[in-house]
This record gives sequence, structure tokens and C-alpha cells, in this order.
Amino acid sequence: MDMVKKTALFLNSQLPVTLILLVMMMVGLGMGSLNFLGVQLSVQPVSAQIISPSDVWQVVYQQLPNFPKENQYISKDTGQVAENNTLASRLILYHIYIKGRSPVYRFDWKLTLADYLEANEIIYEASYPGNDSLRQNPLSGDRLAIRKLTRKQRNDLVDVLVNIYNPKR
Repeated sequence: MDMVKKTALFLNSQLPVTLILLVMMMVGLGMGSLNFLGVQLSVQPVSAQIISPSDVWQVVYQQLPNFPKENQYISKDTGQVAENNTLASRLILYHIYIKGRSPVYRFDWKLTLADYLEANEIIYEASYPGNDSLRQNPLSGDRLAIRKLTRKQRNDLVDVLVNIYNPKR
């Protein structure tokens, strides 16, 4: 084999790895674009914001001031009312971290609400948010609060949550 063929074979076998490395370098160095072997490569910044569940619950109550807080539970650590441990914060934690559901899709939020209404999957008390930090497990109170919501209120909640996590839909 002559040198040209060997070089072509090497490049063909190594091209995917080379492209991955180039893109990683571009991101790491903050480069927007690069010309590689006559091909223009570019990396666009991600415009979506990553919002912490500890911040989202506050936005939920700003947009839905009548949504039940269910924050009367006592902290195991302090012996005081855990005012920031709300139904919205526990619902979000359950949805994202316990069930591993996407926060950007309406259907996933509806599945979570169906869990609370005992119409879908079982919510296990031992793994429910607040079980380890509050003196009383809030699951039964949270289920009751969700059950008392009208269909419109549940749909409004889903709309707010989806719009927080996916504002450009």
C-alpha cells in the first residue's frame, strides 16, 4: 500500500473520534466555529436555563397563589415548621428525582398527578420527599390536597410547570 492509501484509511477509521475530540476542544476553548478539512464545524450555546427544583416551587406559588402549600409539617432537625418544604417542592422532587420523569412534557406531569390520585403508579412512603426530613410523612396530606383540586386547577398546575421548564414550547 502506498502512503496516500494508508493515510486515507487511517483518517476514515479515526474520523469519528477526531470529530468528537475537535468538538470537545471547541466547547472547552469557547470557540464558536472551526474549519476542519474544508468542513465548517460550529457549536451553538444552549439557551435553556437549568432551574433548580428549590427555585421552581417559588415560581409555582407566584403564578398559582391559591395552590395549597401544605407546609405545616415540623422539621426533624430544627423542631420548627419547615415553611419551605411545600407541596409544590415535594411534587417537583418526586417527579424529577424519585420517578425520573422529564419536567418539560405535559404528559409526564399528568402521570405524576395520577400517581397522587392513586390512578397510576404507587408512591412509596419510604422514598417520598419529606419522609426523611419531617416528623410526619406528608404523603397522605399531599394526596388529599391534590385530590381536592379541580381538573382546571390540575391543568393550570401542569401548564405552569411545563412553562417553567420549557418556556419556548
